[in-house]
Amino acid sequence: MTTTVYVPRDSAALSLGADEVAANLAQEADRPIRIVRNGSHGMLWLEPLVEVVTERGRIGYGPVEPDAVAGLVAAGMLDGAGHELCQGVVAELPWLRDQTRLCFARVGVTDPLSPEDYVAHGGLAGLRRALRLPPADVVAEVTESGLRGRGGAGFPAGIKWKTVAGTPGPLKFVCCNADEGDSGTFADRMLMEGDPFTLIEGMTIAAYAVGATEGYVYIRSEYPDAVRTMREAIAVAREQGWLGENVLGAGHTFDLFVRVGAGAYICGEETAMLESLEGKRGMVRAKPPIPAITGLFGKPTVVNNVLTLASVPAILAGGAAAYQALGVERSRGTQVFQLAGNVARGGIFETAFGMTLHELVHTYGGGTRTGRPVRAVQVGGPLGAYLPATGLDLPMEYEAFAAAGAMLGHGGVVVFDDTVDMASMARFAMEFCAEESCGKCTPCRVGAVRGVEVIDKIVAGQDPDGNLALLGDLCELMTEGSLCAMGGLTPMPVRSALLHFADDFGPKRAGDFGPKRAGDFGPKRAGDFGPASPNGGGHR
Repeated sequence: MTTTVYVPRDSAALSLGADEVAANLAQEADRPIRIVRNGSHGMLWLEPLVEVVTERGRIGYGPVEPDAVAGLVAAGMLDGAGHELCQGVVAELPWLRDQTRLCFARVGVTDPLSPEDYVAHGGLAGLRRALRLPPADVVAEVTESGLRGRGGAGFPAGIKWKTVAGTPGPLKFVCCNADEGDSGTFADRMLMEGDPFTLIEGMTIAAYAVGATEGYVYIRSEYPDAVRTMREAIAVAREQGWLGENVLGAGHTFDLFVRVGAGAYICGEETAMLESLEGKRGMVRAKPPIPAITGLFGKPTVVNNVLTLASVPAILAGGAAAYQALGVERSRGTQVFQLAGNVARGGIFETAFGMTLHELVHTYGGGTRTGRPVRAVQVGGPLGAYLPATGLDLPMEYEAFAAAGAMLGHGGVVVFDDTVDMASMARFAMEFCAEESCGKCTPCRVGAVRGVEVIDKIVAGQDPDGNLALLGDLCELMTEGSLCAMGGLTPMPVRSALLHFADDFGPKRAGDFGPKRAGDFGPKRAGDFGPASPNGGGHR
């Protein structure tokens, strides 16, 4: 009898020796085994996590180093025997048991490139139902679900689709922005490596809904495993009739291609990504016109993030009402939160909107890896606000974060302990913007450079009052005057660091950026990264 063993092929697991683990298992096994290379379940502190199929379920062992394989096999791992590395039945671990997985339902469970595995675990149900409906009804279903863009701005996906569908033209595109550049984010990569057919299905549903015939997945060059997996999956999908001239025999034509970006953070912004796709330098376009009307090569284009499009198959399969039932207020469905930084248990946690940041960081993340107190948490990438340890009772949903002068962004959560220097982190935000700005608009291009200089003067004690006032004015100018969210959001981490961690900027600063500036990114700015964001929905 053959024993099935799962060994991840996810980049995180590969970096820790998963290929060597698989090779050693094949060599050391004392019976016939079938090794399946699955995606990662997202419990990155346990990688490589080896799973053995038994009568009790899939028993996990981890983290398994290549040199430990022989000892594990000798100890009875292939029978699910107890061991210090044995984690028990993987599906029953609290980290997985407490999640609500829609996007990541199959990640870690299936062989990412097996079409049979995909269909056996519910794949194509959404696409099959979509193809039985009129395209307008598919758009309505996505709109009624309350799905908002997971790329950063949270713009309603259905409204974007409706605009593209209603814009006449013989050629339309669907573009997936997989240029996942934010610090502490890796969900896009993990989904593309662990369940690429979900993304393909979501993009095909979008194409049918808006009348598009061609699609592109724009992946950052730092993700070679994701690029390879997506290309292999697209080839398989074509062979299966899931892509091509007659998708699932329904008469709709849609084909899909992978394009690799050159590593510019600004190409996370939707119009800069479109410029790059067209073979130009990645620079932000002025809006209007919006991409939904004048997008790739001037044609109507749907631009969505990986997680947005990966949510669509579950919405069509289960219905808008079921998706709408998850979450709170205007934040519906699930979000894939990514725990990183100085955290004990880093990884992927998909749950309905509404869980508090404190629960995510402390209950599931286990606090800091160093064991020291949490001092700050940054949510939403390098342009997100720094939240103090006393402010972590914030619900993980769009409106609550906006009201607190913060943003959810792509769901990245980076934890810092009490040794962090927040003046350095504020400086880093400006330095990052100066490095990554496309240079098209002056507030971003010049403002970030001046921001670094002014923060250096404040920390050095040079005219602190005057330079604090100057920094406040500079932040306001960048927020109001930048062409996109690159410059427009750079002040957010700076202001939050000054507001919550003023002592790091010198003993005299405690109140200088408190009451005087506290409102600058409060109620007045709360909606700046909502639907009316200068970025409009692409930047992470």
